[in-house]
Amino acid sequence: MEDQESRAKQLFFTYHGSHSRMYREGDLDEYKGYNIPREVEVAWCEEFVMMHAKELSIRNWDAVIHLEALSRSYQDSTILEKVVAFAARNTMSADSLVKLMYAEGIIRIIQACRNVVSRDLLFEACKVTVRLFESIMSGPLVLDPGHELSQASIKDKKSLNSRALKGIEEIRGLLN
Repeated sequence: MEDQESRAKQLFFTYHGSHSRMYREGDLDEYKGYNIPREVEVAWCEEFVMMHAKELSIRNWDAVIHLEALSRSYQDSTILEKVVAFAARNTMSADSLVKLMYAEGIIRIIQACRNVVSRDLLFEACKVTVRLFESIMSGPLVLDPGHELSQASIKDKKSLNSRALKGIEEIRGLLN
């Protein structure tokens, strides 16, 4: 029984809790066969959030990508709270690409969790995100070793600024 729950949890984490992704990859029948109660999935979701919140870093944006993927399946304002708190404290010293990835990740998390996010948290998230985008546009292009603009399908500072401006427009849309 413990092995079955362990396998179910592995599938849950691999697919960021998304039953539709499990279905597309052919693993949903196996997962459903374990009969995992919703309460257990919610506990796993909380564990996933805490695990990846600890991995948030200005060196890369993998943890943000994982949290954003989870937010599409499990709308939880805690996901947004953790990412915004980290971004507000740490990303202003990050390189241009990290700032962009965090800002865009926050937008996608807001879009996924919009119905469960308080107005205060929404405003704080938008404020932090706009600050990141403005920092990108007003500052020089800075890239840490190992980060390439091509990782985000960007060619130069002009296209980076264009993405940041597009992000600000998305924030305006979220607030209206």
